[in-house]
Amino acid sequence: MSNPGGAAPGPATVTVERLLEPDASDAAGLARLLPQLSSAAPPDLATLTAIASAPGTSLLLARLDGQVVGSLTLVTFRIPTGVRAIVEDVVVDETVRGRGIGAALVEEALRIAALAGARNVDLTSRPSREAANRLYERVGFIRRETNVWRNVLESP
Repeated sequence: MSNPGGAAPGPATVTVERLLEPDASDAAGLARLLPQLSSAAPPDLATLTAIASAPGTSLLLARLDGQVVGSLTLVTFRIPTGVRAIVEDVVVDETVRGRGIGAALVEEALRIAALAGARNVDLTSRPSREAANRLYERVGFIRRETNVWRNVLESP
C-alpha cells in the first residue's frame, strides 16, 4: 500500500466511551472480546441494552480506530455509609495489550465514580492476571487485606 506524500502513518486513535445505546456491532465486538476474560456466554443485544441502561451501571468500551478492543463495567450504588463503586469485567484484546487501553478504561471509570460521589473504587483481580494487577497498582489501586467470600446460588 502506498503512502502519498511519504509521511509515516499516524498513531492509532484510542477512544473510551460510555455505551448508552448499543448496536449489533457493539454486541459483536464484546462477543469477540469477552471470551478472553471468562467462559460465560457474551450478552446478546437485548441483554447488552439492559446492562447499558441499568441505573448505576456504566459500561465502558475502548475503541481503536473504531473497533472494540476493550471493556470495563463500573457499578455505583448508594448504601447507608455512602456511595460504593466497583469495577468489574475489565478486558483488553490480547492483540493490543500494553498500549495504554486498560489504563484509559480504568481512568475513565475513576472519573465517573468520582462524579457519582464515590470516595473509593474497589475491584478484584485474580493473582494470575499479573499484567492487569500491575496496571491497577500503576493507576493508584492498593491491595487490601480482606477476605472475599462467595455463596454460589442454585438456579431456580
